[in-house]
Amino acid sequence: MGENHFQRWPATLYGLNLLFCAIAFLGLQWRLIAIQGSDGALQRAVGSDLKGKATPWLYVLGIGLTWLVSPTLGTALYAGAALVWLVPDTRMEQAVRSG
Repeated sequence: MGENHFQRWPATLYGLNLLFCAIAFLGLQWRLIAIQGSDGALQRAVGSDLKGKATPWLYVLGIGLTWLVSPTLGTALYAGAALVWLVPDTRMEQAVRSG
């Protein structure tokens, strides 16, 4: 996007790519939980998964802001979603340690 100076279409396509990745991750997670059952280790480790469920909505909001307000603002929202994931999520590690 930097080569295109944060124009509308590159920023939108980047947001769509992020959105599709987030949806694929959620789909994989839900499928693995379905295989293990609702009382499985993954379900206990994931819990309500606020970050995982909120991230696709942040990308949708970013795509909307890219078109309605500014591509730079939409890209800033994508970056904000990425920064949320920099905070380590220790639930998986704790689930593995507890057996």
